[in-house]
Amino acid sequence: MRKILLVAIISGVFFATSAAGAGETYKAVVGSDGAQHVDILGGSYFFKPDHIIVKVNVPVEFKVRKEPGFVPHDIVIDAPIAGVYVKESLDTEPKVIRFTPNKTGRYSFYCDKSLLGFHKHRDKGMEGTLEVTE
Repeated sequence: MRKILLVAIISGVFFATSAAGAGETYKAVVGSDGAQHVDILGGSYFFKPDHIIVKVNVPVEFKVRKEPGFVPHDIVIDAPIAGVYVKESLDTEPKVIRFTPNKTGRYSFYCDKSLLGFHKHRDKGMEGTLEVTE
């Protein structure tokens, strides 16, 4: 019975997907400190919001965290052409990430983690778009 329960739990962790963040767009506004602030939640194969619009050459401050649970998540933005490289593990306590994009365009952000060698979380839909505009 324990083995069956364990297999069911593991299967749920590996094969569950969620569209909780799908389609949510957030347009950042410049705060009184001159930075664009965005709160991002990561979880069961989603980011919320999953489409973020920011202005070029204006500092950006992401406050990132993950849902409670034992599945590890991170956030990666690999856009050297825009002067942005982020790779930060997510925790249930918020972490602050600061950067200033210097080129307009659309850049992916994603979770690079995988659990026990199965598909990467990005392959399961845990990705989004950072859109840098004028």
